This record gives sequence, C-alpha cells and structure tokens, in this order.
Amino acid sequence: MANELTDSARSAERHWALNRRHFLRGLGACVALPTLPSLWPRFALAAQTAPSTAAAAVPKRMAFVTIPNGVNLESWWPKGEGKKFELAPTMQPLAALKNQIQIIEGLDHINATAGNDGSGDHARASASLLTGCRAKKTAGSDIRVGTSVDQVAAQHVGHLTRFGSLELTCDSVRNSGNCDSGYSCAYQYNIAWRTATAPMPPEPNPRLVFERLFGAGPAADRKKSFQSRQARDRSILDFIQEDARSLSKQVNAEDGRKLDEYMTSIREIEQRIARVEKLGDPPNPDYVTPAGVPDPFEERMQVMFDMTALAFETDSTRIATLILSHDGSNRPFPAIDVPRGHHDLSHHQNKKENLELIAKIDKHHMTYFAKFLDRLAKKHDTDGNSILHNSMIVYVSGLGDGNRHDHMNLPLILAGAGGGKLNMGRHHKVESMPMSNLYVEMLQHMGVEGVTHFGDSTNRRVEI
Repeated sequence: MANELTDSARSAERHWALNRRHFLRGLGACVALPTLPSLWPRFALAAQTAPSTAAAAVPKRMAFVTIPNGVNLESWWPKGEGKKFELAPTMQPLAALKNQIQIIEGLDHINATAGNDGSGDHARASASLLTGCRAKKTAGSDIRVGTSVDQVAAQHVGHLTRFGSLELTCDSVRNSGNCDSGYSCAYQYNIAWRTATAPMPPEPNPRLVFERLFGAGPAADRKKSFQSRQARDRSILDFIQEDARSLSKQVNAEDGRKLDEYMTSIREIEQRIARVEKLGDPPNPDYVTPAGVPDPFEERMQVMFDMTALAFETDSTRIATLILSHDGSNRPFPAIDVPRGHHDLSHHQNKKENLELIAKIDKHHMTYFAKFLDRLAKKHDTDGNSILHNSMIVYVSGLGDGNRHDHMNLPLILAGAGGGKLNMGRHHKVESMPMSNLYVEMLQHMGVEGVTHFGDSTNRRVEI
C-alpha cells in the first residue's frame, strides 16, 4: 500500500525524531517534554545534517474516539450546510471549536450490516469501524476482519516515536468467548487491528497507561518503581527534580511557564488516577447502578483523554484510539441522572423520554471530547500552530440509530486541520459512500504514499 523506507533511512529518521525531544530522567522515570521553542536552536543545527521528513519536523497526528450504541440523530445533525450551519444541541459543547471541526454526513459501513450473517450488529459495528471489512462470524479463535486504519498509519510513522500507537479504553476488555450472537468478544471490544487476525487490545487501567508513558524500563521495572513510589507516597515528579531544575535554567521565561504547567498537569493526572483506584473498578455496566454507589467512569474518561493529549504533546505517539464504551454497553450514567442502561435506552421505540435521555448521554460524552480538543487547541506545536491544527481526530459511533441498528449515515466529526490541508468549520454532506473513503484521504494526509484503497473504499472522494 505504501512505499517502504529503507532500513537505514528509517533508522536515521527515528534518530532525528526522538533526539529532537528532551527527556527528564530519574530513578524509574523518563518524562518526555512538550515542545519548548527555546531549546530548538540547538536542534536547528542538527537538522542541517540529519535526514528528516516533513513528518519528523512537524508531526501529524491521528486519533479515533468511539462512542457506543448510536446517538439521538435529531439532536445530532446540524441545521444548514457548508460554512453556514448551526450546531445541534448535542454539539453545543463544541461551540468554541466550531471553526476547527467538520461534521460529515453520508458515510456508511455496509460491512457492518447483517448481510447473510444475521444478528450481531454491535460486534460488527466495532469490528468494521476502523477496518471497513466484514468480520468472520465466529466465537472461536479463528477471528478475521482486517487491518485498521490507525495501524496502517502506525506502520508508516510509528517508528518516529517511543510508541507506535496507543490504544485506550474507559471500559472493560474481553478478547475471547461469545459476546454477540455468535461473534467473538474480540470483535466487540477492539477497534484497532494490527493484522486481520490480531487485534490491538486497548488498555483499561489508567495506572498502567501512566507508567507506560512516564515510567522507565520494561514493564517489570516500571511496576517495581511504582510500588516504591506508592510505599513512600511520592510522585513520579519527585524523581526527576534534579533534571527539571537543570532544564529550567536553560529555557526562557515563557518555556519555564510551559514547563511548570506541564508538570502540574502530570501531577493532576496522578491524583485523578489515585481517585479512580480508590473507587475501584466501575460497576458492571450490564446492571443498573444502585443509587449512592460512586462510579469512577467520569474520572476514567477524563484521565484517558488527558493521557492521550499528553502523549500527543510530548510526541510519544502520533496514533491513538480511545473507546469510551464498547458497542452494546448498558452502562447507566448516575452522574447526569440517567439511571437506566445506555443500550436499553438506545432501543428507544421513538419514545420521547428515551430519546431525551439518549441526547443527554450524547452531550455528556461530547463535553469530555470538547475538553480534549480544547486542550490540544491551546498547545503549540513545533511550527507554532496548535497541536489540534496538526491533527486529524475522528469522533464516531458504529451505529446511527440504535433502535434500528443502522450502520448507514453514521454520526461522525472530524476535528483538526491535518496541518492546514483540511476544510474545517463546515457541515459537509456527501452522497452515501463508504467511510473507508474518508480513511484513504486521511492516510494520504498522513503521508502514507501510494495508498489508493482501504477496506471497502471506492474511487469517490469525501474531499475533506
């Protein structure tokens, strides 16, 4: 699909991409830093001799955030088309970011429909979402669907960062057994697929994500370091103080302020993770949560969004997926006074009360997504633009109307300008076409040379 870099070129490119970043190190800690322009003069000289590409000089990032069970479509689609559109109620949290998003209408996943396979729409929705392929109906080990778009991109740019890609979930993870009418749980709980038969299971534990991003050494060493910090009630920042003090003397006042903000954000994430751990695992989403039982789901959503943002800010990865809940999830939302399960509500039977509660859940999810985008919009990248400007972030559900298990005209938002090449601030309607057509264009914007086909794509363009 793409022209392969030679081994020597990939090695040189990776060396440049990683060495232009600064790390604070200490016992059991390795904290990558965000862009600090006052450190860049020394890198500018290196750039004259180091082979580098546009991708290495100005990173482009790609992320996919997924929500389950479809949406209340009446509260989702904007009024008006093109640049002159009015955000619908669900998207009001995005009002301040209206010019940095495009809402695309008319994208389908035909391979998620029943066809000859019968029931199993939730499993097919997740399996097809980023692959554009039809999942083999099996509850055994002989699973097969297709490589996902995020992993195709990771194969191209993953060697430039510490982590080729980052897969996260705010939900539980199951990779075996029968989860949906004869479909393996691997289909329903995964959206990232390294190959047609190998999913990339998302990490549900915020602590393990944090230790992966900021701990040093292999997993066993990171675990030991965390246990040591925990026993002494210490922050990971305590172990990099000497390096941090040295760095603060090398940067200007503006970068010093940025450094302080960054350190504060890391500490806030540590504290949030501690609160999630204190509350324990989320209640079983298949059952209604009793009144008064604390649910750490909101904290978990926030911390996973924050760690995705930090991974982008520090160029620890350029490819990420985040599952807010698996498709078919019956999670209630007591924090917003929705005690009934989400999946049950999605079969709304056009009842006003049910549709209103679905819209409430939709807006709740959107609020956290908007915070995530706002954070990226306020962080400067290596070229002076925002990280959001240099990103392509898809927010999507594998179902449209959950009541009908509809896989056509799926709700989708594309945020970020992809480095300035995308046409933002609009409601874009296309005549029904595969969502895979969008993925082809996104891969091309990521610099995956020669890609003309993905999943079930056709030769029609979305023209993002």
